[in-house]
Amino acid sequence: MATASRPARPSSLLRLLACAPLFALAACGDGRPAKPAAAAASMTVTTATAARRSVEREVTASGSVAAWQEMSLGVELTGLRIASVLVEPGARVAAGQPLLELDRRTLDVQARQAEASLAQARASLDLATAQATRGESLIASNLISSANLDELRANRARAVAQVAAAEAERDAAKLRLGFATLRAPDAGVISVRNAQPGQVVSAGAELLRLIRRGRLEWRAEISDTDLAKVRPGATVRLRAPDGVAITGSIRAVSPSVDPKTRTAVVYADLPDPGTLRAGMFAEGRIAVGQAEVSVVPRESVVFRDGLPYVFVVGAENRIEQRRIETGTVEGDTLEVRSGLKADERIAVRGAGFLGDGETVKVVQGTPP
Repeated sequence: MATASRPARPSSLLRLLACAPLFALAACGDGRPAKPAAAAASMTVTTATAARRSVEREVTASGSVAAWQEMSLGVELTGLRIASVLVEPGARVAAGQPLLELDRRTLDVQARQAEASLAQARASLDLATAQATRGESLIASNLISSANLDELRANRARAVAQVAAAEAERDAAKLRLGFATLRAPDAGVISVRNAQPGQVVSAGAELLRLIRRGRLEWRAEISDTDLAKVRPGATVRLRAPDGVAITGSIRAVSPSVDPKTRTAVVYADLPDPGTLRAGMFAEGRIAVGQAEVSVVPRESVVFRDGLPYVFVVGAENRIEQRRIETGTVEGDTLEVRSGLKADERIAVRGAGFLGDGETVKVVQGTPP
């Protein structure tokens, strides 16, 4: 008996062909590309916005420290030897204090000679006066002639002139004797000594140099663009070699500008120069007034290749590296002159590890 044959099963290939339209339909969908997954935050940061603050504007300049007035001291005599030098460089002296002594033996002899000449002239005057007086009494009795009386009177007048000349010579001798001691014309500090005992001096030669009243000043050159900002009386701050801040005030501003360098000189008094010395070079900051500026935390500014940047936190906490122009540093803040808007958030803690285009996680307070 013949058995009925079973229908054949469709093959795997046929099943795939049957499902192909369904796969194609699913692949087409609504025709829009698949949405990428959101990038994971790579860093945790805190943020801040620029703040407005009143800061002191300053002009930075470089200059040298010099004596306010430096006096060259010498003697008015020639050919005498120095007996002793009474001061050393750096010594503080008072007005009128002896600084140097010359060998005065020759001057003492000249002074005694002048006194003797004066005494002789006064004796001659006494004799001539007595003779003239006697002659005036004898002329009334016709015991002498008028010619004799005139001669007696002339002798008296000549004796008066000789006394005056002798007195002048005595005063000159005393003056020369006073020149044998070099005295300080004003209080100050001895800066240079060019004299040694035994040295023969000449009139006008510099033997000592005196910084008058010990006052030093700072002389700096500023550009013509900053010249209009600086006024006499403005405060200037210098840094001494030992790190101590030195405060002074602008005494004068040059009325003219060098046509070659386009700079002008300012002069600042230094009432207490500290360890600064004449001839030193120093950088100073001149205060020129207050201004309202935008400031950000110094920690938020990152310098790369010598240029300042901040990292602006934008939409979806994505970082934008922004170049800025900086200004005055005051405490923990830094002035931003351009490159940042007032309402933009910037990364503060952790800014030094960020890169342009990264996504961050923003937290309050101190981040891990």
